[in-house]
Amino acid sequence: QVQLQESGPGLVKPSQTLSLTCTVSGGSITSDYYYWTWIRQPPGKGLEWMGAITGSGSIYYNPSLKSRTSISRDTSKNQFTLQLNSVTPEDTAVYYCARADDIRLRASLYEYDCWGRGTQVTVSS
Repeated sequence: QVQLQESGPGLVKPSQTLSLTCTVSGGSITSDYYYWTWIRQPPGKGLEWMGAITGSGSIYYNPSLKSRTSISRDTSKNQFTLQLNSVTPEDTAVYYCARADDIRLRASLYEYDCWGRGTQVTVSS
């Protein structure tokens, strides 16, 4: 059974960089079929697809976030990471990593193959 676990700081100051790591167990992030995905849910709002990295290392970004987002991976640790630069309070959200078979936006986490528990990130001084 594939499991995903997000980790990273819960509080980030405005203008700083948010860095999150997703550790995957029970499956390899180099599996070609899947898109290893970052999504977030701001308070009171729906899911926002942020980006994804495939098993072969291709990376896709949400155009609205692309200038501030970087996704990478460490295959030796079976982890993939998210960096979001120049954060503002509007970036406050629960951040999830998930596995999908494409990059379309889904309305619910239950539409993903599997997903982590999520980590709350608050941007505040």
